[in-house]
This record gives sequence, C-alpha cells and structure tokens, in this order.
Amino acid sequence: MNIKYLFSIAMAGLLFSCAAKQKTGDSSEAGDKGKIAPSSYTVEPSAFSEAEKAKLDTATFASGCFWCSEAVFERVQGVKSVVSGYSGGTQPNPTYQQVSAGNTNYAESIEVYYDPSEVSYETLLEVFFDSHDATQVDGQGPDIGKQYRSDIFYHNKKQQEEATAYKEKLDSSGKYNKPIATLITPYDKFYMAEDYHQNYYEHNQDNPYVINVSKPKVEKFVKQHKDLLKDNVKV
Repeated sequence: MNIKYLFSIAMAGLLFSCAAKQKTGDSSEAGDKGKIAPSSYTVEPSAFSEAEKAKLDTATFASGCFWCSEAVFERVQGVKSVVSGYSGGTQPNPTYQQVSAGNTNYAESIEVYYDPSEVSYETLLEVFFDSHDATQVDGQGPDIGKQYRSDIFYHNKKQQEEATAYKEKLDSSGKYNKPIATLITPYDKFYMAEDYHQNYYEHNQDNPYVINVSKPKVEKFVKQHKDLLKDNVKV
C-alpha cells in the first residue's frame, strides 16, 4: 500500500483522537479559575444546597473520552450534574498530560450526580452501555489505551451487584458478537479534570474531535433514547 496513504490515515486518526485534545482558548479557560463552566443541562456540584445533596446518589463511569460521556449523561432525566475527571489509579493529583499519555492507571471518567427518585442506577447502566462500544478492550473508537477503557466504578455493594447482573444479562443476550470488556471496579478516588475539560462539548462545538467523534455519539443516543431525555434536549 502507498506509504503516503498510510501516513495520511495515521495522521487523521491522531487528529480525531483524544490524544490530540488541546487547550484552545475555550470558554472554561477564559472564566475564573477553579470554577466549572455552566452546562445547559446540569449545574456544578458546589451549587447544591446540603438538602439537595442529601437527595442525590453518585455513579462513576469510564467509557472512552470524557467529553463524549459527559455530554450524553448531562441529557438524561434525573441527572443533576456531571463532572469529568480521572478514576482507577493510585497516583495523587494526576494531570491530563499524565493520564492521556498512558503513564498512570487512571481512566478518563465521569462522576454522575443523580436523583434516584427520578432515575435508577439500572437506567444509568443502560445509558452507559448504550453510549459506547463495551466490547472494545482498552480503548474507544480512535482513542487507544487503558486510559480510555470501559469501566464501572461501583460505590457500594448494591451498585456492584446491579452492574454485575446487568453486564451478565447483556453478555448472554446475544446483543454483542464479542465478549463485553467492561471492568467492574471498586471506587476509590475521583480527581476532577482541569477546568477546560468541564462541559467541553457544550462550549466547543467547532472542535474537530467534537464534530467528528462526540457529536455523532450524542446524536445517536438522543435519537435512540428519547424516553430517557430531559425536555428540549439539543445535540
């Protein structure tokens, strides 16, 4: 095969992978440091009152690039906030550069704050599995490496049992022609990602990765799961 053609394919894969993510003067960078840029569909966790916090549960998932997974979950009815970050490793205070280079055991993850009276953990599992390829090992689409793995970080025994049962049900359903690669891992720590990663999808619609990878995933999910969405959801 022509060497120039192979080089072009390789460069295209790099451009549209999470490895190409850069700070590009996006809106969250321009705002006050330490604050999460507001989303159209959720609020930052610090905005909750103590009474509101008491009503919420937390779920933590990894399913490839957190730009994509954050955008999907923010549109789900009952989800009050979604934060992008890193989970699954042991090194304190990991940076994006360290995680994206594959130098840690962290995965790009999201922390989902939800009202269990409005949406169940099982429904969040449905969202999780239906919004990425759970059969891909250590990667997701163009994003390759353990930092982009499929992983469910359970917070308690009930979440562990529900996640295990849901995975087993899918594995035996015949829905996939390959085994599910999703890990089910005890939750330990979650480190919030840098400010510019928060709500990136909402504020960077012209980014090549958002256009070519994130947006099609969000569009597909919104089309297939209208029953799970908040009112007036846009893509």
